Amino acid sequence: MINDFHLHTNFSGDCDVMPEVQIEKAISLGMNRICITDHHDYEVVSEYNFELDFPSYFTVIERLKDRYKSRIQIEIGIELGLQIHIKEYLQKVSKAFAFDFIIGSSHFIDGMDPYFPSFFETRSEKASYERFFQVSLERIRNLDCFDSYGHLDYVVRYGPNKNQKYRMEEYLEYIDLILKTLIDKGKSLECNTGGFCYGLGHPNPCEDILRRYRQLGGELLTVGSDAHSPAYVGYEFEQTAELLKACGFQYYTVYHQRKPEFLPL
Repeated sequence: MINDFHLHTNFSGDCDVMPEVQIEKAISLGMNRICITDHHDYEVVSEYNFELDFPSYFTVIERLKDRYKSRIQIEIGIELGLQIHIKEYLQKVSKAFAFDFIIGSSHFIDGMDPYFPSFFETRSEKASYERFFQVSLERIRNLDCFDSYGHLDYVVRYGPNKNQKYRMEEYLEYIDLILKTLIDKGKSLECNTGGFCYGLGHPNPCEDILRRYRQLGGELLTVGSDAHSPAYVGYEFEQTAELLKACGFQYYTVYHQRKPEFLPL
């Protein structure tokens, strides 16, 4: 079983599941290693509180690491919301705490979260997707505070037509540069199975992007469910393993103390 390196608990503002519940589910699936990656989006306006309580987070997860050490290896991670105007703050956070793994994600674009329909009200679906990729590229180029870039086409989950009219080729001028920049900077690309949860029939990013990443020489690839409930821990991981093999990958990547390790698919 692939180890899940994108899990949320009640330390995330949009999740109410105790960490023990997520851990027990991972153990029941046969995982021997996971990473808790709760949200921290700083200086955003949202109905959720996405600012992580770092002292409590580390106290609880460290205690659980010890409690479960004979059953599963637990890494402490974070999902950092990337924004260029808080570059110094993000760099400070990434160095101030002993994270094993940091996902860098784009959740807010021009102050808006694509999760809400208002993101798509002032422009077309295609223009909204294009803006998302444009901003993502700017952030990846300018920020170094993360290990893996999360759910690259996250915006597609919430579009008016989701992925019905979505084709990678229409956004290739941004996507190719995103992938090449990740490779040049030694960053991982995340394969996030949340896309299956949201009815896309594909992970985020889609297979075409994953295949393109491999064609360009990309090898660092993390896998996560983005689970906010135990029902989605390890969601569609068996299918995802076969999908990744078909895209040309033989290994996926896990992290400990911010250093990558390769495990066979």
